[in-house]
Amino acid sequence: MDYDFTTMPDRRGKDSIAADMNKNDFWTIPKGVTKPGFDQVPMWIADMNFPTCPTVMEALEERMKHPIFGYFVPSEEYYHAVIRWHKESFGTDDLSSACIGYENGVLGGVTSALHVLCGTGEPVLVHSPTYSGFTTQLKRNGFRIILSPLKMDRDGIWRMDFKDMEEKIKEYHIHTALFCSPHNPSGRVWERWELEQAMESFRANDVYVISDEIWADLTLFGHKHIPTQSVSEDARDRTVALYSPSKTFNLAGLVGSYHIIYNPRLRDRIRRYSSLCHYNDMNVLSMRALMGAYQPASRPWLARLKQELERNVIYACDFIETRFPGIRVYRPQGTFILLLDCEDWCKNHKRTIDEILENGVGVGVIWREGAVFHVPCGIRMNLALPHEKLVEVFSRLHQYVFR
Repeated sequence: MDYDFTTMPDRRGKDSIAADMNKNDFWTIPKGVTKPGFDQVPMWIADMNFPTCPTVMEALEERMKHPIFGYFVPSEEYYHAVIRWHKESFGTDDLSSACIGYENGVLGGVTSALHVLCGTGEPVLVHSPTYSGFTTQLKRNGFRIILSPLKMDRDGIWRMDFKDMEEKIKEYHIHTALFCSPHNPSGRVWERWELEQAMESFRANDVYVISDEIWADLTLFGHKHIPTQSVSEDARDRTVALYSPSKTFNLAGLVGSYHIIYNPRLRDRIRRYSSLCHYNDMNVLSMRALMGAYQPASRPWLARLKQELERNVIYACDFIETRFPGIRVYRPQGTFILLLDCEDWCKNHKRTIDEILENGVGVGVIWREGAVFHVPCGIRMNLALPHEKLVEVFSRLHQYVFR
């Protein structure tokens, strides 16, 4: 089947925060006014400018033929789809439906787990750069954020600083860590030895782990996702893992994620907390969308998507490295996120990061400030858009912004 990754969909007026830049209580709208003659290219929120997979649309259209959307419970087919997907994608061979539970978004699951594992005001270990949603939820719910910065090795690869992690855990008496794998916004896909070393440190210090693995399917350039729970029997027991098809298949607006928790005591407590509001319940179309996504027929589409993302990563990074001296770019191993460090460029050109951001918005490049990710002079860009539009974006940046 031929898939369309070349058309830039017009998302305006189609319920899109990214395209319509609607005010909301979660994301800060990028500052600046787009000048006449420039179309706006939404690159600030992490949803894709690609249509979803045809198998998802087929599943939704089939369900829409039936005119009743009454009360329901998740079907066995739903659980089988998740189990099959994890076995075929990650080699998971011990997953049962008892370990799978619905969550109203990964961050909803993160928040429920935090309340079960922590008391108000307790410290939580998080790596920086940090996904802004982690920061928001930790602050909203009254937890202390303890940052352990990732460090660049001599090959330009982000690494966990295990010594710093250990010191922070002991200094602040930390017993919960919020983990991101693959990592947003750096794009790191952790290697097995890194996960093993991190989980051994957490075991030795009695730290429970909440692992956001929403990007698990979007690993690039031959990198493979290794589920955090798979690296040891202890990791399996002390980790709450959270997944969703929303990033991979562009389904965030349908709302639907799930946890995998092997530890029955931990699972029962988190499910009880999540149930208290009575509205942590699955949407029937969300269920059908996942079932449409998690099937063998979707894999050719996913392979094509990853090819397009790799093409965009290579183009963007090569362009920046050859034409924007002073901008440091980190080549992601997964996700469709690009993180720029503009500190040297700003110093050399006597410009502020706010000026760069607003100048970009001025020519229709709608990107995200790095400060919310604990990168004070940084920018995060979403590369999930047709390649020709990406080429146009970097032409604008070269002509009007980084000059």
